[in-house]
Amino acid sequence: MKTLDTLDWVSIGIYFLVLVGIVIWVVRKKQANTEDYFLAGRNVGWFVVGASIFASNIGSEHVVGLAGAGAGNKLPMLIYEIQAWVVLLLGWVFLPFYARSGVFTMPEFLEKRFDARSRWILSVFSIIAYVLTKISVTIYAGGVVVSALLGIDFWTGAIATVLLTGLYTVLGGMRAVVYTETLQAIILVIGAGALTFIGLQHVGGWESMKQTVTPEYLNMWRSASDPEFPWPALFITSTIVGVWYWCTDQYIVQRTLTAKNIKEGRRGTIFGAMLKLLPVFLFLIPGVIAVTLKMRGELEYDSPDQAFPVLMSNLLPSGLRGLVAAGLLAALMSSLASVFNSVSTLFTVDIYKKLKPNTPEKKLVKTGQIATVIVVIIGIIWIPIMANISGVLYEYLQKVQSYIAPPITAVFLLGIFHKRINAQGAYVTLVVGFVAAAFRIVLELIKDSLDTSSFLFKLGDMNFLTFGAWFFLFCIILTIVVSLVTKEPEDEKVENLTFGTISEEEKIKNKSSYGFIDIAISIVVVALVIAVMIFFNGK
Repeated sequence: MKTLDTLDWVSIGIYFLVLVGIVIWVVRKKQANTEDYFLAGRNVGWFVVGASIFASNIGSEHVVGLAGAGAGNKLPMLIYEIQAWVVLLLGWVFLPFYARSGVFTMPEFLEKRFDARSRWILSVFSIIAYVLTKISVTIYAGGVVVSALLGIDFWTGAIATVLLTGLYTVLGGMRAVVYTETLQAIILVIGAGALTFIGLQHVGGWESMKQTVTPEYLNMWRSASDPEFPWPALFITSTIVGVWYWCTDQYIVQRTLTAKNIKEGRRGTIFGAMLKLLPVFLFLIPGVIAVTLKMRGELEYDSPDQAFPVLMSNLLPSGLRGLVAAGLLAALMSSLASVFNSVSTLFTVDIYKKLKPNTPEKKLVKTGQIATVIVVIIGIIWIPIMANISGVLYEYLQKVQSYIAPPITAVFLLGIFHKRINAQGAYVTLVVGFVAAAFRIVLELIKDSLDTSSFLFKLGDMNFLTFGAWFFLFCIILTIVVSLVTKEPEDEKVENLTFGTISEEEKIKNKSSYGFIDIAISIVVVALVIAVMIFFNGK
């Protein structure tokens, strides 16, 4: 590892000065109410929405973890990074329903469509899920990045970054988050793009790299009997997780709800989908470059998760290395800032305001700030436990999401596409689904102490992708059966909130919110996703 020099520190310093300038500008603006603090006053344009979607998704867990997947012979994980077509579903299918309902949060939407019980359970579970899949993962990845870059202790680096990010998120709210994320997305793309370009030149081009690692290494489609990544289960479960993450999760959807109108929100998702194609080239390929150089004896690192920072510090010239370091810090801070704001929104709007409906707006904003601080502390405590579930960070993330996503995806999809689905079906599925997800995580942690011939061992040892696919089918059947044996939902619970019940006025309004360009770019994005799937077939 090469240490950062003066020019690198100048690059990092300039980045932080611009960041501080944005935060000061935002803090000086009026943020007296919850709409301003949590949704930036619902007045954001498509470019900022799209950049914010991309930056909040691409955190340091992607930079570290996706490069780690590339370096650790786990290329099938790439499928989670080419889900641009699922991002389009958010804009074209889900967003019109969310915008029509006028909600702040996804649990609030469930209350409008079903009842208060579904809202409560999704609110509480979402906050737990953020600790398991976002806060702890991002803090851990940040610790790896910062300690590798600055040569300091892991915990010092992790906690320092958390405090800095928490400070500007608490002070500036959603407006600070979306505008700083736009800056961070630009820096990240420039920095990581430069590393990919220089790295490919260093290894002698794509073909030379392919010869070293062998074509089979670059195959994302393994046989249906593969013990790690059977392709049918990989495709099904990654899609289930994708719909949950991109179309129903507060963390991402909140960005589109900040838009001025449906048109700007949808265009933001189309732009976000285009940007979503970049991580393959910005982060996964550097991981493969790192393993190529390691095979040739030109690079050394201890674990796949260190591949990106080590490659960056060894290949990039002075100054540019600092810019990429700033980009890595930006990635860490943007994903942390996003999740901090989402947690405070969920807790304040869906839990605290429900319990104390007459609370003044200013006190609600303060409550959200306190909630953020508490959840960060819990996330830090979870890190040592997280390390026991999976060796490669990115795989840990996808495993836990494969257990969390099926019940939520089933309830949202059926709720929007089928007007016969009622509150009882949604509630039972969410409760049973979350208990089953927690049970699977516990079984995975204790499976070594179980009898290998027992049912519990087999359930805990089942491939996580196969488990996710069957679990989703179970949730779909459970929602439908419980809904059909209980009474039909009232008209007010389905009107304009499900397909087949949209009024003519709303249909006309929706049609006027897109044009030929929106459709054409969406088709191009889908074509590019298919092209990437064909390209990485190991031939």
